[in-house]
Amino acid sequence: MMNVYFDNAATTAMSPAALDAMIPALQETYANASSLHTVGQLAKEKLEQARADIAACLGAQPAEIIFTSGGSEADNQAIVSAARWGAKRKKKHIVSTAFEHHAVLHTLQKLEKEGFEVTYLDVHEDGMVRPDELEAAIRPDTCLVTVMYANNEIGSIQPIAEIGAICKEKKVYFHTDAVQAVGHLDINVKEQNIDMLSLSAHKFHGPKGVGCLYARCGIILSNIIEGGAQERGKRAGTENIPAIIGMAAALKDVLAKREENEAKVSAMRDRLIEGISVIPHSRLNGHPTKRLPGNVSFCFEGIEGESLLLLLDMKGIAASSGSACTSGSLDPSHVLLAIGLPHEVAHGSLRLTLSEYNTMEEVEYVIKELPGIVEYLRNMSPVWEKLEKGEQEHVI
Repeated sequence: MMNVYFDNAATTAMSPAALDAMIPALQETYANASSLHTVGQLAKEKLEQARADIAACLGAQPAEIIFTSGGSEADNQAIVSAARWGAKRKKKHIVSTAFEHHAVLHTLQKLEKEGFEVTYLDVHEDGMVRPDELEAAIRPDTCLVTVMYANNEIGSIQPIAEIGAICKEKKVYFHTDAVQAVGHLDINVKEQNIDMLSLSAHKFHGPKGVGCLYARCGIILSNIIEGGAQERGKRAGTENIPAIIGMAAALKDVLAKREENEAKVSAMRDRLIEGISVIPHSRLNGHPTKRLPGNVSFCFEGIEGESLLLLLDMKGIAASSGSACTSGSLDPSHVLLAIGLPHEVAHGSLRLTLSEYNTMEEVEYVIKELPGIVEYLRNMSPVWEKLEKGEQEHVI
């Protein structure tokens, strides 16, 4: 049996570059960067170098980077900041999409209870925002557009530069949750007119529990965490310098190899899609080509995704049915419902996400094992029996 890790959208393995950077930081750069003594100021230098490195990777300025605990905190701070700014100007309308990460959706729902109005754009069957529909949704009282860069479940990559251009013309703040995109796609916040961007280190082979918010100079940020003057007073708490150093090292390393990695991972993705597509009554979710290099999302009619994951795990294959953040929920994925799938089909979902650490041999192993598992589950399913007898119509 082969051991295969195909859940890289949930988290990635730490890269040697990140580990090599973090170990000496843990051993030597242990002082508080807010301290005035020599070792404290050495820690401050390392902190600011990491900030400059990450800014350069994004096409930003160092002063535009605020370190956070990860993408969820960055999403919260960006959205709440734009909302507070808008409320002072009687602009309490926000435009987003129906398939955002829950860090965005739950923050928007909280704001709705405070009197904000949110327009949730349709993402259509291919999981794509239509720029003309977004432009039409912007109103004089719109304070923010927040659209994820690439979807964490189905991998669809949004037309971010077009959206950014529209928002700039309309003079509306544009935030993007780029947690799944950073390190895997070519991003330049200035060229794409992105006002705020969220990222998380553990999605590109960095450590967990650290990320950052890019906020364009001139944007007034509201604090989510109060207490100290760290991060220019915008995020209290002693900085986790070893993790920040590891994040910067991981991002620099992955971007240095981005084109090579994209070619390798895309080839494995395409082979996996080809191999899985032969399974009867299966459906690829998301855009067929405008998708993340490592994302493969399928639905299989007549089975439950949880059973599929357990049987794959028994074969040594680590996968998911959607976002790891909601894996304990019995409800079908809100992302799959947003692209128009009925509940009974959305329940039979499988997300396989690859990285450059995977191999084509692992892909072939999954292609070999998956059809038999699907057939086994269908043979036990009363729903599948009704479908095969014609008592119910196939949806896929």
